[in-house]
Amino acid sequence: MLAQADQLDPPARGLLAGQLALVTGGGGGIGRAAVVRFAAEGATVAVLDIDHDAAHATADAVGGLALVVDVADTRAVAAAVDEVAREFGGLTAIVANAGLGVSIPIDRMSDDDYERIVAVNLGGTFATIRAALPHLRQAPGGGSLVTMSGTTGLRPARGEGLYGGTKAAIEMLTKDVALSYAPEVRANCVAPGYVATRLTAPLLENGVAREHVESRIPLGRVARPDEVACVMAFLCSRYASYVTGRTIVIDGGSLLPSHQSDELIRARHG
Repeated sequence: MLAQADQLDPPARGLLAGQLALVTGGGGGIGRAAVVRFAAEGATVAVLDIDHDAAHATADAVGGLALVVDVADTRAVAAAVDEVAREFGGLTAIVANAGLGVSIPIDRMSDDDYERIVAVNLGGTFATIRAALPHLRQAPGGGSLVTMSGTTGLRPARGEGLYGGTKAAIEMLTKDVALSYAPEVRANCVAPGYVATRLTAPLLENGVAREHVESRIPLGRVARPDEVACVMAFLCSRYASYVTGRTIVIDGGSLLPSHQSDELIRARHG
């Protein structure tokens, strides 16, 4: 048993009470869920998104701040992060969520496809981290960074080589922040599997395709955006004060041995 003084008391006003947070790609999907969850846990939240209407609708829903930014524009990202820090009086938590989910085979990928995927996923995350670090390092008690990877950054998927490559690179950037800027900044990455968002809707609305996807997930279903957002909130909270440089997989067990492998083992051993 921990001594009374060594225990963390439950937060009286939410898990993130007093936090000053910024979420890129916060207008929809997982990003919007993160904004809503962070606000519900007591944080003041800024929404950065390329979609004007989505950014403002999400910010208005939580009484937050909205800025319209294309994260591929590194100067615009730096200016936006600094503006939020001035408006809030600092920043304590950053969720670098913005990204493109694209599945294009390499031999069919145009130069424009390549440049946009790299610029948004990797360049946008890099620009957000670079702009945020001075503010996070000044945060009382330390700042927290959460980045967005995915299971394709851990295991290859057909047609997603470049997309997965950017996600793997984001994990390495995150680990470098954790190593290079400790103890002022904690940095962790989340790696979701299938999540029910607008991006996955075309696949998941196909009954046959959805059944195939869910048959390969031990928990038997795709994730809800808030299930990812809750992990992000935890990672930015004091309950994760000794967690840094980690990639948290949120996949319902899909990266565990496949059902096909299980069936092969059962066949071998009767």
